Amino acid sequence: MNRELVRELPEVFEEFSEQRKKSFITAMELKEKGVPFVGVFCTYLPQEIPMAMGAAVVGLCSMSGETIPDAEKDLPRNLCPLVKSSYGFAKTDKCPFFYFSDLIVGETTCDGKKKMYEMLGEFKPVYVMELPNSQSPEALELWKKEVIKFKEKLESHFGVTITEEQVREAARLKNEERRALKEFYELMKLNPAPMLGGNMYKVLYGSTFKFDKAEIPGEVRALTQRILSEYDDGTENCPKQRFAGRPRILVTGSPIGGASEKVIKCLEDNGAQVVVYENCGGAKSVDELVDADAPDIYDALARRYLNIGCSCMTPNPNRIKLMDRLIDEYQVDAVVEVILQACHTYNVEAYNIRQFVTKTKNKPYIAIETDYSTADTGQISTRLSAFLEML
Repeated sequence: MNRELVRELPEVFEEFSEQRKKSFITAMELKEKGVPFVGVFCTYLPQEIPMAMGAAVVGLCSMSGETIPDAEKDLPRNLCPLVKSSYGFAKTDKCPFFYFSDLIVGETTCDGKKKMYEMLGEFKPVYVMELPNSQSPEALELWKKEVIKFKEKLESHFGVTITEEQVREAARLKNEERRALKEFYELMKLNPAPMLGGNMYKVLYGSTFKFDKAEIPGEVRALTQRILSEYDDGTENCPKQRFAGRPRILVTGSPIGGASEKVIKCLEDNGAQVVVYENCGGAKSVDELVDADAPDIYDALARRYLNIGCSCMTPNPNRIKLMDRLIDEYQVDAVVEVILQACHTYNVEAYNIRQFVTKTKNKPYIAIETDYSTADTGQISTRLSAFLEML
């Protein structure tokens, strides 16, 4: 019998959760075969370009407080924990992905990251893409030029030639990954939803550390079908019965992951269910495809990535548009915004998000500001428990 069919779903979710650690060995094996590695930090980076040259693309954002004390020897203490953690893991050489990366690529999404990239240059070659902070036609033209310059940088740094057809093929491959992940998280449109949001995120996050992109759609779609088949099997403990009546939560704000997942756990331990993530790593990352057949593939890439509704954009209508649709499609009861300390753009933009959620959509809203420590877990749980009681 196929082992996949006899394993319990919690075991499958944990496998995705452990994917980052397991991929350390895979990364070492790929390096021994001469596969180039490109380390990246943000969803704005067009992964199709390094994929086109056969490189392994890996995320370097670290979301643990482990190395923050080392980072604070060089960086201000009142800096975003994601920036400090990422720098700390690079400085202490505790991130295998940073170690294996032949080129680090950043983008100018926030001031803290921009200055950190300068410091990372002491450890590895670093290339920074100049991301515009608006989504105007002029900004699109600038970003398209940056995408082409990025391709040229990869060609010169690695001594390769990246053809237009290779980029189109990479775009098709990445699109298929996005489609599969979207089909997976759209299971949460079911009411009751078929799984906890914490388990959903394990799959979304874990899939980013699978280096063979061609394998991801099949694996994720198999899991999607498995969840559907067990959703309502007539037993008292099936997901349709087990998750009935839980308040349905949309999570937005700063990137979620690692230590900041404590907010998700607090929500679900108090009886709610996260049904959709608007954050990086959630719908924001995979909602839109690249037009792989467009006459100008670099224009298509620039358009797709510049459309991402991050708070670094001014104004930022695309975030509101996406949230508007998600709140309706996922029958959301309330919105929880997670803001990392010193993440100024998300913190300031929280005013507009609160107004939109409470005034336009008539939904309850709460903002949780936190870092990567566990010291505030009890306080967060208390606040969220009180919030959920009002729903």
